[in-house]
Amino acid sequence: MTVTVVGGGLAGCEAAWALAERGIDVTIVEMRPVVRTAAHQTDRLGELVCSNSFKSVELQNAHGLLKAEIRDLGSVLLPLADEARVPGGAALAVDRDVFSQLVHAKINSHPRITVTRKEATSIPDAGVVATGPLTSSSLADAIKTRLGSDALAFFDAIAPIVSTESLDHDVLYAKSRWGKGEGDDYLNSPMNKEQYEGFMDALTAADQFHGHEFDDIAYFEGCLPVEEMAKRGRETARFGPMKPIGLHHPVSGLEPYAAVQLRREDKAAQMWNLVGFQTRLRIPEQAKVFRMIPGLEKAEFLRYGSIHRNSYINAPASLGPGLMVKDGAPVFFAGQLTGVEGYTESIATGLLAGINLARVLVGDEPLVPPATTMLGGLYRYLAEADPKHFQPMNANFGLLEPLPLDSPVPSSLGVTGTRHVDSPGESRRHLDRAPKGRVERKDEKKQLLVDRARADFASWRAAL
Repeated sequence: MTVTVVGGGLAGCEAAWALAERGIDVTIVEMRPVVRTAAHQTDRLGELVCSNSFKSVELQNAHGLLKAEIRDLGSVLLPLADEARVPGGAALAVDRDVFSQLVHAKINSHPRITVTRKEATSIPDAGVVATGPLTSSSLADAIKTRLGSDALAFFDAIAPIVSTESLDHDVLYAKSRWGKGEGDDYLNSPMNKEQYEGFMDALTAADQFHGHEFDDIAYFEGCLPVEEMAKRGRETARFGPMKPIGLHHPVSGLEPYAAVQLRREDKAAQMWNLVGFQTRLRIPEQAKVFRMIPGLEKAEFLRYGSIHRNSYINAPASLGPGLMVKDGAPVFFAGQLTGVEGYTESIATGLLAGINLARVLVGDEPLVPPATTMLGGLYRYLAEADPKHFQPMNANFGLLEPLPLDSPVPSSLGVTGTRHVDSPGESRRHLDRAPKGRVERKDEKKQLLVDRARADFASWRAAL
């Protein structure tokens, strides 16, 4: 039997590999280059169209914990990201060209995987649909017909990239927030209050691209256009992508009033991404406004920010266990189309879709990790969120099942004993004070969540 994976992005590639490794022949249907998108630059599998960062690898970060879980499940893409990695502090940042080349070669090398270039206009009889935020209108119509509910839509925004030789390195300084990673993985542009206020004025006054769909935009809160942040309040950006905390100047030792961070896009550090500066400003406005950033007065823009449609399914209303269709057919959905946000989340849902489709094809039930794990918590959200107010979600510790009220202090933190853990809504004024020399409660609680998640995931995985 041959199954079909619709979409050659991160989720589709991960699903196809998981199926092929379980002895199932797979056809990946990818519409590029027959049908092109506004965001993709190549026809390669696994191309990254937004950030070049897969976010943190640290276990005490939600994205790091999710990475650990899907590595345990045998992810094929994360090792390729490791191979394409560029300095990015605690983040798994990659050279996007190297990464997509590696993914394209790896997937095409599997003897059980065939790649077909055409537009899919219907849902397969057996397979995984992972077409992502740029699902074609024909397939979107087929999804609506099959699932019985309308797909929602909002718009992601892409941040600009500038060339290193066009930057004023006498003004910029190399430093990672709190010295993470190699300590100097980012370039930072410091702003004083006057510069920041002038930048905010220019940002809010700049001309933006508007289409008919923008009459009522429902942006994902974790990916707001920078000009939208500026309109929400003068200080919003200073508590978001322009926060100065942990970025003291290496010479003066002073913390700037605000700071713009640039993250390298390639291993040779020739291209730098304006972190958090996703935008829908018109191109002339981007050049004018972003060159107000100190050190970017003569910036050469290798890629301007842009917008692209992001369609996603109302998963709680439309999908069943493990993101399988409710009519019982062996069809799963995966990736951003299901309402997850982020590269790692897309990989995770693609991997589990492939595993579960293989199980269903031999008569087994789909399995989902417990909600004490990051992957399980994410799937629980997709299954149980209020359909009336469903919005995309990325990995975060708020998705996990709360800890018991009394939990032992994690031994990994070098302390022992039992600590009272907040129940939801408990007032912090009743918390017992940590004895001198002990770690902060927040760190203790997060470590407890991580330790439990790792143990529970290992137990669940053993039952697969």
